[in-house]
Amino acid sequence: MNIDLENHKLEKRLCREVGRAIVDYNMIEEGDRVMVCLSGGKDSYGMLDILQKLQARAPIRFELIVVNLDQKQPGFPADVLPAYLTKLGVKFHIENQDTYSIVKRVIPEGKTMCSLCSRLRRGILYRVAGELGATKIALGHHRDDILQTLLLNMFFGARLKGMPPKLVSDDGQHVVIRPMAYVAEKDLARWAELREFPIIPCTLCGSQDNLQRKQVGQMLQDWEKRFPGRIENMFSALQNIVPSHLMDRNLFPFETLRATGVASEDGDKAFDEEPVPSPAATADAAGNGSRGNASGPAAVIPIAAAH
Repeated sequence: MNIDLENHKLEKRLCREVGRAIVDYNMIEEGDRVMVCLSGGKDSYGMLDILQKLQARAPIRFELIVVNLDQKQPGFPADVLPAYLTKLGVKFHIENQDTYSIVKRVIPEGKTMCSLCSRLRRGILYRVAGELGATKIALGHHRDDILQTLLLNMFFGARLKGMPPKLVSDDGQHVVIRPMAYVAEKDLARWAELREFPIIPCTLCGSQDNLQRKQVGQMLQDWEKRFPGRIENMFSALQNIVPSHLMDRNLFPFETLRATGVASEDGDKAFDEEPVPSPAATADAAGNGSRGNASGPAAVIPIAAAH
């Protein structure tokens, strides 16, 4: 195996997938100031790295400013990120807030801390985004995170709800984007090793072995080993929803449904077995389909094609 060639292919794939997500969902536009949330984990390091590469090649101008929330976890190496970001030459801001003490005081021993920690962190980041004049807030969630969230909501929340690649914040003031929505976690893990990012472990969420998210993540990994392609098909399903064949009355008018005498593509023939497109074909269609070519500004489109 040619290691250099494989590493080059990995870099191209990461840039392509991040660029495709940016185009498909019109995540970054001319003049944007993107606040890149950096936790010290492999995912956010990878996001910053790829966004910098795309920024250098894109035909539009946008600014990156990195923000890290120092939650005052015991043993947190406060010098690591400033040193790394200074070496990169990127603008950054370290926000110091002792959310660790709050979480440890409020959450009983043995209970999961992620929910409260996330709410506190989210509120702080929204405030900082306003103070810095950021037009977009970029989070480092990837494809596997999105699928885990879908299954967690199904299994434990009784909702068919995932993690959108782009949304408006709860207070209506900010646009949150997930540029790595199409990226596989295994690719990010390889990239982190290759780039030798100075990973900082989390002593809150990362130290809890009983998390349902970890269990669901392990289940997805097991499926991928036993049934290659299943993860890609699940992810593609999130982009190919048929409301008439679910059960949400808010999405489809079942109560007023009547026979029309006109053939419908949404009829019972939709239950017939159809050939499932390969993951490669699905990705190609998503990259070259009408959404990529029509929904976003023309100035953004070349980001996905940059090499």
